[in-house]
Amino acid sequence: MKIAVLGTGMVGETIGAKLVALGHEVRMGSRTATNEKAAAWVKKTGSKASAGTFADAAAFGELVFNCTLGSGAVEALVMAGEGNLAGKVVIDVSNPLDFSKGMPPSLFVSNTDSLGEQLQRRFPKAHVVKALNTMNCNIMVNPRLLADTHHTFLSGNDAGAKAKVKDVLKQFGWKDEELVDLGDITTARGTEQILPLWVRIWGATQNGTFNFKLVFAKQ
Repeated sequence: MKIAVLGTGMVGETIGAKLVALGHEVRMGSRTATNEKAAAWVKKTGSKASAGTFADAAAFGELVFNCTLGSGAVEALVMAGEGNLAGKVVIDVSNPLDFSKGMPPSLFVSNTDSLGEQLQRRFPKAHVVKALNTMNCNIMVNPRLLADTHHTFLSGNDAGAKAKVKDVLKQFGWKDEELVDLGDITTARGTEQILPLWVRIWGATQNGTFNFKLVFAKQ
């Protein structure tokens, strides 16, 4: 499959490299076609990796990963082009973190809205699915880093789009029972609001390699 990865940070590099290792063709998108980080990623990742602008990547990909900073996500997708995103699944792993007052960050949208919803409203012809946003990027692409089972949550309006996302996540190594469909895109409010807790657990334990697990009472 041809897949676009928007964003040249650690998350974009990690997800892009995993997708290439799985045999997909991946184009990394950034603001400019000559982004040095993207070029370096292509050089070390191999022949199935390429780079270009956000628009180049979005036009190339049959499926799109949004790995940009939450504060720049809407702008990045605007640069990617509404037409290039129309009809495509956009897997949004970003979070609305606000670092304007330093650490720990707050959220610039919460409670009655979410970044996932903002993206879906701005790009109504795309199928936005929020997923993988409650863990670090190494666990995103290798859930078996953790000794126990754990969960990731999916939020999106289109059942077919969520099914495609589940297929990709299972390629990463996620098990069916670890994929929890919360419902429509408004449920992204809940997973995005986990991030302040995630940051504080990281600070308290000095270990960011963890995730959340649902444990239910026996019936």
